[in-house]
Amino acid sequence: MQPTIVRRTPLVHDIIGACIEVHRNLGPGLLESAFARCLSYEFTARGIEFQQQVAIPVNYKGVQIDCGYRADFVIGRSVLLELKSVDRVLPVHEAQILTYLKLTKVDQALLVNFNVTRLTDGLKSYLR
Repeated sequence: MQPTIVRRTPLVHDIIGACIEVHRNLGPGLLESAFARCLSYEFTARGIEFQQQVAIPVNYKGVQIDCGYRADFVIGRSVLLELKSVDRVLPVHEAQILTYLKLTKVDQALLVNFNVTRLTDGLKSYLR
């Protein structure tokens, strides 16, 4: 599965807007945890329903097993948001988000790398 063009629902538009606002205020170069905390603030201020650090169990032979995987955000129960602050997004990052999509059965995922000059250059979208 390859990254796709962002499906621009109103919710996705709001998520990207919040990410841009955080990036505009902080710039690149911080840890993912700083961006996550600021995004939580921004989502709350914008009235966007979200869950943070959502457990992603692995279904093994019909048994749900907690392996410690966590999605950074699940927003509106329909968009998974994974944050990165890396020099470049690697295939392992993309494999992670594709696996999270499969395990959560969420329809769309956004992978946002905050370690870029323009946030839109660090944005990738995936559909299940």
